Amino acid sequence: MLLKDFDYVLPEELIAQYPLDRRDRSRLLVLERENNRLHHVGFAGLPAWLNPDDLLVFNDTRVIPARLWAKRLPGGGKTEILLLHPTGENEWEALVRPGRKVRIGQRLVFGGEEKLTAEIVGRTAAGGRVLRFDRHGDELRAYIDELGEVPLPPYIKEPVREERARMRERYQTVYARFEGSAAAPTAGLHFTPELLAAVRARGVRTAFLTLHIGLDTFRPVKTEQIEEHKMHSEEFRINREVAKAVAETRRAGGRVIAVGTTVTRALESAARENGEVTAGTGRTELFIYPGYRFQVVDALLTNFHLPRSTLLMMVCAFAGREQVLAAYEEAVRRRYRFFSFGDAMLIV
Repeated sequence: MLLKDFDYVLPEELIAQYPLDRRDRSRLLVLERENNRLHHVGFAGLPAWLNPDDLLVFNDTRVIPARLWAKRLPGGGKTEILLLHPTGENEWEALVRPGRKVRIGQRLVFGGEEKLTAEIVGRTAAGGRVLRFDRHGDELRAYIDELGEVPLPPYIKEPVREERARMRERYQTVYARFEGSAAAPTAGLHFTPELLAAVRARGVRTAFLTLHIGLDTFRPVKTEQIEEHKMHSEEFRINREVAKAVAETRRAGGRVIAVGTTVTRALESAARENGEVTAGTGRTELFIYPGYRFQVVDALLTNFHLPRSTLLMMVCAFAGREQVLAAYEEAVRRRYRFFSFGDAMLIV
């Protein structure tokens, strides 16, 4: 399959730059994949599309303020740092920009009066760097919280200073719990505590796994043959309660509904042949594109994704490339809002 097969035309004004005042006021495009029917509803109407004995699985990762600004020594040049995941007690893998000017052995200084410093101690195969900080443990995390910013995606224009605190809060799900992500699991941004209560009131079960979103959220596919693309590894954790809920849902005849592509990736990475999942922790490099046979996920709730992205390829694998691209074309025609702060799609 070719990269160009997953392209579509998106007017720039449809890229959502700000979240709505209420999370559940976004729109929801429902695609019935067996008959290719589309339904246009509000996200608050989601419970009507769920059945008793269904299971909604969420990603409870929490976005860290992973975007930092540093001064290089020697030289004094400004450097943007995007922390990806820790590789030791005081070491982090990170993306750096401008990368060509950040060399092993250089020192980085963060904040006024050198509040925090780090040394570049290595390079990664993906072109990133390994930073060794002069602080450890909780002290290091406190400095990251103080000096860092939430790394909003590059298609969202830089917010004005008065908006940054609000954007930081809204780029977290209401159920975010475990810190470690460089990006939000955006399908979950639409949920409010009230909507979660309405879902459970219908007899729908909920469960939470953790997948920390890393490098591939920011890395485009560069190979023309998509099968040649290499996914970066991401850490996930599925506890016994999630595995038990999946098994019980299967036995009861309910559907396992993934809230987002990250949940899909974690569940399918831990899949058994009988459609259940194995509890535990691990790292996944699973790349899902058309031709993949889903073992666990029966329905998918997700946002609208970038052209030519691995996330769009996963959605096409789930519902069919032609159907998904036709649904995207209809979403464009009806002026849906796209990407992280945009509207959502439910495939049943």
